[in-house]
Amino acid sequence: MRVKFAPMTANPLHDPSHASPLGKATEYQSHYAPELLYPIPRQLKRSEIGIVDAALPFVGEDLWNAYELSWLNPKGKPVVAVGCFRVPVDSPNLIESKSFKLYLNSFNHTRFESLEAVSATMARDLSATAGRPVGVALQALSSSPTASIGSPDGILIDDLDIECDRYQPAPELLTTRPGDLVEETLYSHLLKSNCLVTGQPDWAMVVIRYRGRPIDRAALLRYIVSFRNHNEFHEQCVERIFCDLQAHCQPQALAVHARYTRRGGLDINPFRSTGDYPTPDNTREIRQ
Repeated sequence: MRVKFAPMTANPLHDPSHASPLGKATEYQSHYAPELLYPIPRQLKRSEIGIVDAALPFVGEDLWNAYELSWLNPKGKPVVAVGCFRVPVDSPNLIESKSFKLYLNSFNHTRFESLEAVSATMARDLSATAGRPVGVALQALSSSPTASIGSPDGILIDDLDIECDRYQPAPELLTTRPGDLVEETLYSHLLKSNCLVTGQPDWAMVVIRYRGRPIDRAALLRYIVSFRNHNEFHEQCVERIFCDLQAHCQPQALAVHARYTRRGGLDINPFRSTGDYPTPDNTREIRQ
Protein backbone atom coordinates (compact mmCIF):
# COMPACT_ATOMS: atom_id res chain seq x y z
CA MET A 1 0.00 0.00 0.00
CA ARG A 2 1.26 3.44 -0.85
CA VAL A 3 1.63 6.10 1.79
CA LYS A 4 -0.45 9.17 0.87
CA PHE A 5 0.20 12.57 2.37
CA ALA A 6 -2.07 15.57 2.57
CA PRO A 7 -1.17 18.49 0.25
CA MET A 8 1.56 20.75 1.59
CA THR A 9 0.27 23.86 3.33
CA ALA A 10 1.56 27.32 2.48
CA ASN A 11 3.55 27.39 5.72
CA PRO A 12 4.21 23.76 6.71
CA LEU A 13 6.65 24.70 9.46
CA HIS A 14 3.89 26.51 11.31
CA ASP A 15 2.55 22.97 11.75
CA PRO A 16 5.43 20.77 10.60
CA SER A 17 3.61 17.52 11.33
CA HIS A 18 0.62 18.44 9.14
CA ALA A 19 1.73 16.69 5.96
CA SER A 20 5.26 15.59 6.67
CA PRO A 21 5.81 11.88 7.44
CA LEU A 22 8.07 12.81 10.36
CA GLY A 23 6.74 11.60 13.68
CA LYS A 24 4.05 9.41 12.10
CA ALA A 25 3.66 5.66 11.85
CA THR A 26 4.54 4.75 8.29
CA GLU A 27 4.00 1.73 6.08
CA TYR A 28 6.94 1.35 3.74
CA GLN A 29 6.34 1.35 -0.01
CA SER A 30 8.68 -0.99 -1.86
CA HIS A 31 7.68 0.04 -5.39
CA TYR A 32 8.95 3.24 -6.95
CA ALA A 33 6.97 6.19 -5.54
CA PRO A 34 8.41 9.66 -6.23
CA GLU A 35 5.34 11.27 -4.64
CA LEU A 36 6.75 10.30 -1.25
CA LEU A 37 9.30 13.14 -1.43
CA TYR A 38 8.26 16.08 0.73
CA PRO A 39 9.70 19.60 0.17
CA ILE A 40 10.02 22.20 2.91
CA PRO A 41 10.58 25.81 1.79
CA ARG A 42 13.90 27.01 3.16
CA GLN A 43 12.72 30.60 3.44
CA LEU A 44 10.24 29.78 6.21
CA LYS A 45 13.03 29.26 8.73
CA ARG A 46 15.57 31.56 7.08
CA SER A 47 13.25 34.47 7.75
CA GLU A 48 13.67 33.87 11.49
CA ILE A 49 17.37 34.74 11.30
CA GLY A 50 17.06 37.52 8.74
CA ILE A 51 18.12 35.61 5.62
CA VAL A 52 16.45 36.50 2.32
CA ASP A 53 16.72 33.95 -0.50
CA ALA A 54 17.32 36.71 -3.05
CA ALA A 55 20.44 37.80 -1.16
CA LEU A 56 21.93 34.75 0.53
CA PRO A 57 24.96 35.61 2.72
CA PHE A 58 26.60 32.29 1.86
CA VAL A 59 27.21 29.67 -0.78
CA GLY A 60 27.34 25.93 -0.18
CA GLU A 61 25.42 22.70 -0.29
CA ASP A 62 23.77 19.96 1.73
CA LEU A 63 25.65 16.71 1.22
CA TRP A 64 23.61 13.58 1.96
CA ASN A 65 25.11 10.09 2.18
CA ALA A 66 22.79 7.09 1.83
CA TYR A 67 23.85 3.66 3.06
CA GLU A 68 20.66 1.62 2.47
CA LEU A 69 20.03 1.64 -1.28
CA SER A 70 18.70 -1.31 -3.26
CA TRP A 71 16.69 -2.11 -6.37
CA LEU A 72 16.17 -5.07 -8.73
CA ASN A 73 18.02 -5.65 -11.97
CA PRO A 74 16.04 -6.64 -15.10
CA LYS A 75 16.08 -10.30 -13.98
CA GLY A 76 14.73 -9.46 -10.53
CA LYS A 77 18.06 -9.89 -8.73
CA PRO A 78 18.74 -7.30 -5.98
CA VAL A 79 21.44 -4.69 -6.40
CA VAL A 80 22.79 -2.91 -3.29
CA ALA A 81 24.57 0.43 -3.37
CA VAL A 82 25.63 3.55 -1.49
CA GLY A 83 24.81 7.03 -2.68
CA CYS A 84 25.89 10.64 -2.39
CA PHE A 85 23.45 13.49 -3.04
CA ARG A 86 24.36 17.18 -3.27
CA VAL A 87 21.56 19.71 -2.79
CA PRO A 88 22.59 23.30 -3.63
CA VAL A 89 22.11 25.92 -0.94
CA ASP A 90 20.12 28.14 -3.29
CA SER A 91 17.45 25.51 -3.85
CA PRO A 92 14.09 26.92 -2.70
CA ASN A 93 13.31 23.71 -0.79
CA LEU A 94 15.13 21.33 1.48
CA ILE A 95 14.01 17.71 1.34
CA GLU A 96 12.44 16.39 4.53
CA SER A 97 14.62 13.51 5.73
CA LYS A 98 12.04 10.83 6.47
CA SER A 99 10.35 11.39 3.13
CA PHE A 100 13.80 10.98 1.53
CA LYS A 101 14.25 7.67 3.35
CA LEU A 102 10.78 6.45 2.31
CA TYR A 103 11.45 7.47 -1.28
CA LEU A 104 14.76 5.58 -1.39
CA ASN A 105 13.10 2.48 0.06
CA SER A 106 10.46 2.63 -2.67
CA PHE A 107 13.17 1.41 -5.08
CA ASN A 108 13.60 -1.86 -3.20
CA HIS A 109 11.24 -3.96 -5.31
CA THR A 110 11.39 -2.07 -8.59
CA ARG A 111 13.30 -3.27 -11.65
CA PHE A 112 15.75 -0.94 -13.39
CA GLU A 113 17.90 -1.52 -16.43
CA SER A 114 21.09 -0.20 -14.85
CA LEU A 115 22.68 1.81 -12.06
CA GLU A 116 22.74 4.74 -14.48
CA ALA A 117 18.97 4.50 -14.93
CA VAL A 118 18.47 4.60 -11.15
CA SER A 119 20.82 7.56 -10.84
CA ALA A 120 19.02 9.51 -13.57
CA THR A 121 15.64 8.76 -11.99
CA MET A 122 16.77 9.94 -8.58
CA ALA A 123 18.38 13.09 -10.01
CA ARG A 124 15.14 13.98 -11.80
CA ASP A 125 12.91 13.41 -8.77
CA LEU A 126 15.17 15.08 -6.20
CA SER A 127 15.81 18.08 -8.44
CA ALA A 128 12.07 18.54 -8.93
CA THR A 129 11.52 18.44 -5.16
CA ALA A 130 14.41 20.75 -4.25
CA GLY A 131 13.72 23.17 -7.08
CA ARG A 132 17.34 23.11 -8.34
CA PRO A 133 19.54 20.42 -9.92
CA VAL A 134 20.64 17.84 -7.34
CA GLY A 135 23.84 15.91 -7.90
CA VAL A 136 23.55 12.13 -7.58
CA ALA A 137 26.45 9.66 -7.41
CA LEU A 138 25.69 5.97 -6.80
CA GLN A 139 28.18 3.15 -6.28
CA ALA A 140 27.17 -0.49 -6.33
CA LEU A 141 28.76 -2.43 -3.48
CA SER A 142 29.94 -4.94 -6.08
CA SER A 143 32.41 -2.25 -7.23
CA SER A 144 34.04 -2.26 -3.74
CA PRO A 145 33.64 1.46 -2.98
CA THR A 146 35.76 2.95 -0.22
CA ALA A 147 35.23 5.77 2.28
CA SER A 148 37.52 7.96 4.36
CA ILE A 149 37.07 8.51 8.11
CA GLY A 150 39.14 11.16 9.81
CA SER A 151 39.33 14.42 11.72
CA PRO A 152 39.59 17.95 10.36
CA ASP A 153 42.97 19.60 9.95
CA GLY A 154 42.35 22.06 12.75
CA ILE A 155 42.12 22.66 16.49
CA LEU A 156 39.71 20.60 18.62
CA ILE A 157 38.24 22.87 21.32
CA ASP A 158 36.32 20.23 23.30
CA ASP A 159 38.91 19.88 26.07
CA LEU A 160 38.54 23.48 27.22
CA ASP A 161 37.51 23.60 30.88
CA ILE A 162 34.33 25.69 30.71
CA GLU A 163 31.14 26.20 32.70
CA CYS A 164 27.94 25.55 30.72
CA ASP A 165 24.47 26.66 31.75
CA ARG A 166 22.86 27.76 28.47
CA TYR A 167 21.06 25.12 26.42
CA GLN A 168 19.20 27.25 23.89
CA PRO A 169 21.13 29.16 21.22
CA ALA A 170 22.91 32.07 22.88
CA PRO A 171 24.73 34.06 20.17
CA GLU A 172 25.52 36.81 22.67
CA LEU A 173 28.18 34.45 24.08
CA LEU A 174 30.26 34.84 20.93
CA THR A 175 33.13 37.29 21.04
CA THR A 176 36.61 37.89 19.68
CA ARG A 177 39.91 38.45 21.48
CA PRO A 178 42.39 41.27 20.92
CA GLY A 179 45.16 40.40 18.56
CA ASP A 180 46.30 40.29 14.97
CA LEU A 181 44.16 38.76 12.27
CA VAL A 182 44.35 34.97 12.15
CA GLU A 183 43.22 32.22 9.82
CA GLU A 184 42.37 28.98 11.56
CA THR A 185 40.05 26.00 11.73
CA LEU A 186 38.27 25.17 14.99
CA TYR A 187 36.05 22.14 15.49
CA SER A 188 33.94 20.43 18.11
CA HIS A 189 32.10 17.14 18.54
CA LEU A 190 29.71 18.69 21.08
CA LEU A 191 27.03 20.00 18.74
CA LYS A 192 23.67 18.47 19.57
CA SER A 193 20.24 19.71 18.59
CA ASN A 194 16.83 18.07 18.26
CA CYS A 195 14.57 17.34 15.32
CA LEU A 196 12.12 20.20 14.82
CA VAL A 197 9.17 17.78 14.60
CA THR A 198 9.95 14.63 16.57
CA GLY A 199 12.31 16.02 19.22
CA GLN A 200 14.76 13.18 18.58
CA PRO A 201 18.40 14.12 19.23
CA ASP A 202 20.69 15.00 16.33
CA TRP A 203 24.44 14.67 16.95
CA ALA A 204 27.17 16.33 14.91
CA MET A 205 30.71 17.53 14.57
CA VAL A 206 30.87 21.21 13.59
CA VAL A 207 33.87 22.70 11.82
CA ILE A 208 34.44 26.48 11.69
CA ARG A 209 37.08 27.92 9.40
CA TYR A 210 37.60 31.66 9.35
CA ARG A 211 39.92 34.59 8.77
CA GLY A 212 39.66 37.61 11.05
CA ARG A 213 40.04 38.69 14.66
CA PRO A 214 40.70 35.65 16.91
CA ILE A 215 37.42 34.07 18.02
CA ASP A 216 37.34 33.41 21.76
CA ARG A 217 37.46 29.60 21.82
CA ALA A 218 35.85 29.14 25.24
CA ALA A 219 33.00 31.43 24.22
CA LEU A 220 32.62 29.54 20.94
CA LEU A 221 32.41 26.20 22.75
CA ARG A 222 29.77 27.50 25.16
CA TYR A 223 27.82 28.76 22.16
CA ILE A 224 28.00 25.36 20.45
CA VAL A 225 26.81 23.64 23.63
CA SER A 226 23.90 26.10 23.83
CA PHE A 227 22.20 24.29 20.93
CA ARG A 228 21.72 21.21 23.12
CA ASN A 229 17.95 21.62 23.66
CA HIS A 230 17.25 23.53 20.45
CA ASN A 231 14.74 22.15 17.94
CA GLU A 232 15.73 22.80 14.33
CA PHE A 233 16.62 20.92 11.17
CA HIS A 234 20.31 20.26 10.44
CA GLU A 235 20.53 22.72 7.56
CA GLN A 236 18.93 25.49 9.59
CA CYS A 237 21.25 24.98 12.58
CA VAL A 238 24.28 25.44 10.35
CA GLU A 239 22.82 28.59 8.79
CA ARG A 240 22.05 29.97 12.24
CA ILE A 241 25.63 29.31 13.40
CA PHE A 242 27.00 30.96 10.26
CA CYS A 243 24.85 34.08 10.70
CA ASP A 244 25.59 34.34 14.43
CA LEU A 245 29.33 34.17 13.80
CA GLN A 246 29.05 36.77 11.07
CA ALA A 247 27.09 39.14 13.29
CA HIS A 248 29.08 38.79 16.51
CA CYS A 249 32.63 38.05 15.30
CA GLN A 250 32.61 39.75 11.88
CA PRO A 251 35.22 37.56 10.19
CA GLN A 252 36.57 38.56 6.80
CA ALA A 253 35.98 35.00 5.57
CA LEU A 254 33.96 32.18 7.10
CA ALA A 255 32.88 28.60 6.50
CA VAL A 256 30.71 26.41 8.74
CA HIS A 257 30.46 22.68 8.09
CA ALA A 258 28.56 20.13 10.18
CA ARG A 259 28.62 16.37 9.81
CA TYR A 260 25.59 14.79 11.47
CA THR A 261 25.41 11.15 12.49
CA ARG A 262 23.18 9.01 10.34
CA ARG A 263 19.57 8.17 11.02
CA GLY A 264 17.55 5.74 8.92
CA GLY A 265 20.53 5.05 6.69
CA LEU A 266 21.09 8.74 5.87
CA ASP A 267 23.49 11.37 7.12
CA ILE A 268 23.22 15.09 6.31
CA ASN A 269 26.25 17.35 6.10
CA PRO A 270 25.46 21.04 5.45
CA PHE A 271 28.21 23.42 4.35
CA ARG A 272 27.91 27.22 4.28
CA SER A 273 30.71 29.61 3.26
CA THR A 274 31.36 33.18 2.25
CA GLY A 275 32.92 31.65 -0.86
CA ASP A 276 36.49 32.00 0.33
CA TYR A 277 36.87 28.30 1.19
CA PRO A 278 36.36 25.24 -1.01
CA THR A 279 33.65 22.70 -0.40
CA PRO A 280 35.13 20.05 1.92
CA ASP A 281 35.57 16.51 0.74
CA ASN A 282 33.36 13.69 1.98
CA THR A 283 35.63 12.50 4.80
CA ARG A 284 33.34 11.04 7.49
CA GLU A 285 33.29 11.88 11.15
CA ILE A 286 34.05 8.77 13.26
CA ARG A 287 30.42 8.49 14.42
CA GLN A 288 29.18 8.33 10.85
